[in-house]
Amino acid sequence: MHPAIPEKPSLDGLGEKWSARWAADQTYLFDRSASRDQVYSIDTPPPTVSGSLHIGHVFSFTQTDVLARYHRMTGKAVFYPMGWDDNGLPTERRAQNVFGVRCDPTLAYAPGEATPGSLEHPAKGKEQTPVSRRRFIELCQELTAYDERHFEDVWRATGLSVDWSLTYQTIGDRARATAQGAFLRNVRRGEAYVAEAPTLWDVTFQTAVAQAEVEFRDADSTFYDLRFDGPTGPLTIATTRPELLPACVALVAHPDDERYQNLFGGVVRTPWWEAEVPLLPHKDADPAVGTGLVMVCTFGDLTDVTWWRDLGLPIRAIVGRDGRLLPDAPSGVDAERYAPLAGLTVKAARRETVRTLREAGLLLGERPLRHAVKYYEKGDLPLEIVTSRQWYITNGGRDDRLRDEMLRRGEALNWYPPHMRARYESWVRGLTGDWLISRQRYFGVPIPVWYPLDDHGEPRYDQPLLPAEGRLPVDPRAEVPDGYAPEQRDEPGGFTADPDVMDTWATSSLSPVIAAGDLMDRVFPMDLRPQAHEIIRTWLFTTVLRSHLEYDELPWKNAVISGWVLADNSSKMSKSHNTVAPPLAAIAEHGPDAVRYWAASGRPGVDITPSREQMRIGRRLAVKLLNASRFVLTFPSSAEPVTSPLDSAMLARLASVVASATAAFEAYDYPGSLSTVERFFWEFCDDYLELAKPRAYSPDSGSAVAAMRTALDTLLRLFAPFLPFVTEEIWSWWRTGSIHLAPWPSSAGLASAGLSAGGLSSGGLSSGGLSSGGLSSGGLSSGGDAALAAASEVIAAVRRAKSEARLSQRAPASAVTVTGPAASLAALRLVADDLQAAGQIGSLILTESSGPLTVTVAL
Repeated sequence: MHPAIPEKPSLDGLGEKWSARWAADQTYLFDRSASRDQVYSIDTPPPTVSGSLHIGHVFSFTQTDVLARYHRMTGKAVFYPMGWDDNGLPTERRAQNVFGVRCDPTLAYAPGEATPGSLEHPAKGKEQTPVSRRRFIELCQELTAYDERHFEDVWRATGLSVDWSLTYQTIGDRARATAQGAFLRNVRRGEAYVAEAPTLWDVTFQTAVAQAEVEFRDADSTFYDLRFDGPTGPLTIATTRPELLPACVALVAHPDDERYQNLFGGVVRTPWWEAEVPLLPHKDADPAVGTGLVMVCTFGDLTDVTWWRDLGLPIRAIVGRDGRLLPDAPSGVDAERYAPLAGLTVKAARRETVRTLREAGLLLGERPLRHAVKYYEKGDLPLEIVTSRQWYITNGGRDDRLRDEMLRRGEALNWYPPHMRARYESWVRGLTGDWLISRQRYFGVPIPVWYPLDDHGEPRYDQPLLPAEGRLPVDPRAEVPDGYAPEQRDEPGGFTADPDVMDTWATSSLSPVIAAGDLMDRVFPMDLRPQAHEIIRTWLFTTVLRSHLEYDELPWKNAVISGWVLADNSSKMSKSHNTVAPPLAAIAEHGPDAVRYWAASGRPGVDITPSREQMRIGRRLAVKLLNASRFVLTFPSSAEPVTSPLDSAMLARLASVVASATAAFEAYDYPGSLSTVERFFWEFCDDYLELAKPRAYSPDSGSAVAAMRTALDTLLRLFAPFLPFVTEEIWSWWRTGSIHLAPWPSSAGLASAGLSAGGLSSGGLSSGGLSSGGLSSGGLSSGGDAALAAASEVIAAVRRAKSEARLSQRAPASAVTVTGPAASLAALRLVADDLQAAGQIGSLILTESSGPLTVTVAL
């Protein structure tokens, strides 16, 4: 036996051992000299750095790693970076909680000022000390650096084969310069613009929200029937937002609604406030809902925005950015009657309004209602719509030509699974406005714009000052535009900085470009975008959009969409709901290969739960691989060719496994590949090794040993993408170099290695891709799978009979009678000697019949 083979192989410690070795040897370093046609590039999702990873991250990232390892073994130079999404609201929120601070941009910077909490001892309680913007950003950077080290530890423990020299941060200099440069080019091409417009607004975080960040949550509410005074008498309107009555600017009904034909163009008075508003026709009003009349307020919902825009209505804004009603009544509204509402929260204003209307006899009825309400995906209160000045990028929401182009991009992309394309198309078709990219936050990529101030100190938003791209990245709040002096900041005739940062997706949508850096010509467009299905509307769509606008092509060829890992309650795992499972605990209990086995068993697009049973199966597979390999390598390498029909049949079957596993990988069906290889492996151990073992111990062992070692060599490489630690360990017992840099097995290589002098001394199996032809004439038995399949069925029946009789498997069987078709019996005759030796069968009787194969065992 080779001295490297342990007496008692174990999985313990393999993770730490090989993670360290791969790092030291730079096993997965990308070959920067490779040409584009030699590269397989992956646009890996940068996980949000907000505390910790959970088992769901390991699930999806392992699936990507399996594909990376496969393509590396096919001879590709795999571009496999790791990014950290460390800017934006999640980081700010975590910094506030850990350090016990909040950002106050009016404060002066105090270097190194103490905070209530630290990384080692997070703050307790909800009190937050104000700190300057610069100090707040420093704390965010300190926190993300800490979290990223922990994330890297988890990924190394999981066995991700990323090139750690390619790591990037979405808040890093390269990312900021890339994002700002792309934005400036959007501006110069007319694709980005600043506008004062109704905007979805989260009152908790005091920031604008894009359509893609909205989620619907069911909530209990009430329909209130209100009495308006119409041109010819009372009119009834039903609404869930009576507090917006002071913001009412019109009533609308469908143009064909006969009830209101003679009222269109007339004036209506609102209840209590008695503001005059027109009654107008609009095609979007539904005559079948309620009375067919709808109150238009500025603004209660996005439909209000549509009617306001289409009908050219005025604005009567009453809700402020803090979610409270503004102190002053809007134009046309009685100030004295409005005063009790001023400064109230929306909910309190609703209660006060309902009380007032009820007492005045203007509330005609109330009905309970449960309906879907818009929320910011990270927010706790319903969204409001306020008017604010924001930056937008055109996305097809208001441009039919661009919308059609984005749909065609989706059709050109290869989707796995294919039905996920429908989610993309549904999102594109449902867009109602352009992409709002500015956010009123602090820790993000600054919008690189200044505005000149007129003689009254008012910004000239129509004349933005843009930096040269050579200056990027810039922070307009700390730097000065060309041609101005620092003392001109915020002074009449001087300049002012845009105070906002970009939406996190405005940076992440450029992940292929940020990751590629100076390797764009080698890796772009990329081969693979792996991601989860819930961010098709955000990350996938916005990346396609930015690539379309900038390069007029798709950013990648294939998109593999992973499912969710579900918590015990069948919902998506969520740190905010405390339903996550820690990955390192699962790795410590079952081993990294077992956790990877569970992850790789999940099909693209299909949700899954963490399965301890599946991980135990994976661990049992890894242990069996250790023990079976040790058994095979017990026999010295043989230089003899494969001559036995049983050995040839096994290799023929293995060749078809290689073909099937490879075809599955090429179709991004990694669980199908794993299933195919695993099924053969257990057949190999349970049937073939048992059948060939007696001959391997005999003087005539050459063919059996050559076939065993050929099969082991092949199986290790087939398993390597899924079980990288245990396969690397076994490979090190008898091979040099890393198995993960060895060639993927091919049918031609298998035939050559199995049939010409054993083929196992040092070179292993031949390289090159797998052709679809399988094994050619290399001398394998024409019986092929039939001989091995028939022998497996008979030996299984013999083992079963001995077990039922409570006899040792070494006990003899006096006679075994096999009845079946002539072809099956002919195949059995080829391997009869192996069958009798393996089953301790005294007499093997073969009887032809037209029925299925049956086995009778006499003990």
